[in-house]
Amino acid sequence: MKITVLIENLGPEDLAREHGLSVHISYKGHSILLDTGSSGAFADNAKTLGIDLAGVEYAVLSHGHYDHADGLRAFFAANDHTPMLVRRGALGPYYSMRGGTAPRFVGIHRDICRDYAHRLTEVDGLYPLFPGAWLVDDPAPEASAERAQHLYQKLGEDHFVEDDFSHEHSLVLEGKDGLVVFNSCCHAGAANIAAHIAKTFSGKPIAALLGGFHMMGATGTDSINCSANYVKWVVDEFKRLNIGRIYTGHCTGTPAFDLLKQELGDRLEYMKTGARITL
Repeated sequence: MKITVLIENLGPEDLAREHGLSVHISYKGHSILLDTGSSGAFADNAKTLGIDLAGVEYAVLSHGHYDHADGLRAFFAANDHTPMLVRRGALGPYYSMRGGTAPRFVGIHRDICRDYAHRLTEVDGLYPLFPGAWLVDDPAPEASAERAQHLYQKLGEDHFVEDDFSHEHSLVLEGKDGLVVFNSCCHAGAANIAAHIAKTFSGKPIAALLGGFHMMGATGTDSINCSANYVKWVVDEFKRLNIGRIYTGHCTGTPAFDLLKQELGDRLEYMKTGARITL
């Protein structure tokens, strides 16, 4: 399994970076794209990194937020046939509100939903892609998570409810040493999701977990939205589940990454733009 990070918040100067995420996976002879970042810049990076988007056979959108979906226009321009698999509900109106600020739209932009409706395929539940590959619906968010969310779904003209992230799912691949789990933002909680995956697959070992852990604060990668105690609890759960390798970035943020690194050591790596991972 060969994994290439096409775009992420951080990376080398010769590649585009942005607040977003896009990952390409080569697995069992198949070409898989997970997310498209917050612009078309991931496609430029793909060309530089030698990834052929026209050859992508399976395309997955992790959830219905712009920083993973705004690059869909570029993907559909480069690839004229592969549908983008989205969790049921991902096309809904999602907003962010921080500290009493006016609602800011953070969902998939309406022109994408309208102009590319024929390329967006909704799936639900445990959805098999091909032998050894599945999409898995996320569990309900942690009831007592010490993380600021500020994320809402709009119902009706002016009615907002807290986002339950039922529009989010994981991509799970069966690797040689166990399951490889991709969850781009882990809004339901990284440890919560990992435990859900382990239960769904009857206790199969999780060889690797890749994605953002939604621990970044409001001011960007140098901020944090949770306590050190919460980070330590997540680490303890990762250890309890015996997750072999952990690769994180995007919405995790540097302060949380540093706390995770203190506990996880060499088991943890940052997945910057341009990173190539072999599992």
